[in-house]
Amino acid sequence: EYFGERIALYFAWLGWYTIMLIPVAISGVLVVLYGLIYFESNQVSKEICNATRIIMCPLCDNHCQYWRLNETCSYAKVTQLFDHEVTVLFAMIMAIWATIFLEVWKRARAKAVWSWDLCHWDEDEEELALGLIYNPGVEPKIYHHSYKRTTIVMLLACILVTVIIGIALGIVICRIIAAVIFTKSSSEFLSDHSRTIAVMVGAVVHFFTILIMTKINQKVAKMLCDLERPRTALARENNFSIKMFTFQFFTMFSSIIYIAFFLGKINGHPRNYVRIAGQWRLEECHPSGCMTDLFIQMAVVMIMKQILSSCVQYAVPSLKYQWKKYHKQISMDDVKDATTKHWVKNYNLNHVDSFSLFNEFLEMAIQYGFTTIFVAAFPLAPLLALLNNAFEIRLDARKMLVLQRRPIPRKAKDIGIWVRMLEAVGVLAVIGNGLVIAITSDFIPRLVYTYGYGPCAGGNSSNDNCLMGYVNSSLSVFYVEKFQLTEPKDNGSKSLGFQVTYCRYRDYRTVGDYEYTVQFWHIFAARLAFLVLFENVVVCIKYIVAWFVPDVPVSVRNQILDNTFKRLTDELELSSREIPDYRSTVV
Repeated sequence: EYFGERIALYFAWLGWYTIMLIPVAISGVLVVLYGLIYFESNQVSKEICNATRIIMCPLCDNHCQYWRLNETCSYAKVTQLFDHEVTVLFAMIMAIWATIFLEVWKRARAKAVWSWDLCHWDEDEEELALGLIYNPGVEPKIYHHSYKRTTIVMLLACILVTVIIGIALGIVICRIIAAVIFTKSSSEFLSDHSRTIAVMVGAVVHFFTILIMTKINQKVAKMLCDLERPRTALARENNFSIKMFTFQFFTMFSSIIYIAFFLGKINGHPRNYVRIAGQWRLEECHPSGCMTDLFIQMAVVMIMKQILSSCVQYAVPSLKYQWKKYHKQISMDDVKDATTKHWVKNYNLNHVDSFSLFNEFLEMAIQYGFTTIFVAAFPLAPLLALLNNAFEIRLDARKMLVLQRRPIPRKAKDIGIWVRMLEAVGVLAVIGNGLVIAITSDFIPRLVYTYGYGPCAGGNSSNDNCLMGYVNSSLSVFYVEKFQLTEPKDNGSKSLGFQVTYCRYRDYRTVGDYEYTVQFWHIFAARLAFLVLFENVVVCIKYIVAWFVPDVPVSVRNQILDNTFKRLTDELELSSREIPDYRSTVV
């Protein structure tokens, strides 16, 4: 009644989204607790921690030395907290939850819209009516479509997306350089944890890139909307929302996508490393997998983004309000009428435009992407989103009530284009989580080793752990003298106390010709089979859930039916009174 239905629907959606986060937040905590239960007894981490004789190949070209596998014991233990079989079930639950959330929200929206008597309201019709009220001679704006303008807009959008991907590549180079610098550091702590610190530095750089690109994306999206010339204000807002969300999605997730699906997969091997511009050698995955790198990247970006966004969104209007309070634009000393004083006080508050609510929706949509798409690598994402939203609702309410001018109330019967964007994120959640489990996680290689190469292979019963020897089978051998065939370097054998004859690296390759082994192709086939099975099963369940849960509750449908029947009955009675009986007229 005070803000209008459009803002009311935002708070209704945000409140419903926050409530629906509670069960999945608890599930994410249980996933981590499951990993904590087996924190010390996990076979893979135990083998890495006890691998004092396994010497790994240098991680960089000139200044890196050979290192023992057990030096990354803590890194391996952290990975096992969330890279286990329960994560697969949790990822499937989250993908289905995304559909359940949207379907249940549609039902809640239908109830709210019915109580606000907006079921038969049409925004285009109201816009035409308002135009006729203010100007009876106004002509309706006709629909138009220009293939030339659309092509130009698409090309310009693709150029910006390419620039964003190029920035992600720059962040990769930054991580590589940072790892080399920290490795050469005189500080023992920095040199020992150079890989982890480099990942965190890359995440921080990615975060500041997001802040800068957000401003650029907004200006480009506005420019493209002006070039497109939408027919109505609503069409302009929808076009701007789609473009801005697309640009922000690539800005947020391009670096994360690289870590999830390309890190350690395209880096080559010691005889033939892949380099950027022939100079910077690509990073390798940790022997226990790349899940921890993805976990750190998502944790840093999500935590910093939520904290800083909440602080900035409330601090900036608050500071503006305090400044205007002491430097009033219009003095109220001479105003005696209470109504006029209220108007002046409202005018002295912060300005509100159509983008004010858009920024709130965009922030929540991006958070929804973090919560669903890569949740297999970061099970605590729903918990962080829940805690953030608990404060976000109150901060938004106080900001709109106390710090900003009252916006012009606008009718609405849905959150608009954002429903389609959230549905698209739900589809990406199925694809993303399936790819994370199949490609990034070591769940499939461990499964193949258990039933095909380990002590329990072929259904054999063994007293030993079925994953015994897994770490050794996942590492290939490279003989040190062959370094001279590629690049001269100090092999750093003195730091180990003995001469190194061969080193190990994470891959499935033969010793002589460095071709992929049979085990690699078995794992590749298993990854592909799991990806197809996972995505088809989850998509089928999503469609079944969408069909099973009606968008509009039966009670609301019956009430609409009753109202329609009464309205038609009244119109029929009214028309029968106004029109004389034809038979009496004939007589």
